[in-house]
Amino acid sequence: MQALLKLSRAIDALTERVGKAAIWLVLIVTLISAINAFVRYAFNYSSNGLLEIQWYLFSAIFLLCAGYTLLRNEHVRIDVVSSHFSPRVLAWIDIIGTIFFLAPMAFAVLYLSWPIFVNSYLNNEYSSNAGGLIVWPVRGLVPVGFAMLILQGLSELIKRFAFLKGLIDDPNAKPHTPSAEEELAKAIKKQRGEAV
Repeated sequence: MQALLKLSRAIDALTERVGKAAIWLVLIVTLISAINAFVRYAFNYSSNGLLEIQWYLFSAIFLLCAGYTLLRNEHVRIDVVSSHFSPRVLAWIDIIGTIFFLAPMAFAVLYLSWPIFVNSYLNNEYSSNAGGLIVWPVRGLVPVGFAMLILQGLSELIKRFAFLKGLIDDPNAKPHTPSAEEELAKAIKKQRGEAV
């Protein structure tokens, strides 16, 4: 089990790096969107390429951060129901959900998206829009994103089984750290205090 936990930590580290890198894409998308809007209204000029790069980057954020969301235990849950269960029952629910729902769906999407990506790459597919971008990189994000999700699902399975064996603490337990919103509010209050 210790070797599996080591594998889990390696997967978590990879997912953490990819997720934190992908978060920066939010800033890039925002800047591109602002520049595109400014150019459109100030100079009456629009570019399909700029619109498409926004869509591509949004796709990258969504697909590359799916595993990161699972790692952070921020995926959708029905808290009204799950809050009444013990940590052991929640671990079993996660195991069953991962094996019977997450894994089959993620493997199916990976299996079905790979030939689409390969075909797009081999044909050097471009968008059908005038001034559009090359398509294969964004098509490649689908299998990459779902492969990352499968890896993180494996890591979460390992952690749930290790928890049930008493080897690690509850992986569903939320750390008692301030949320991003709370940290931002604290920084704003601190800045206001320094300005006064």
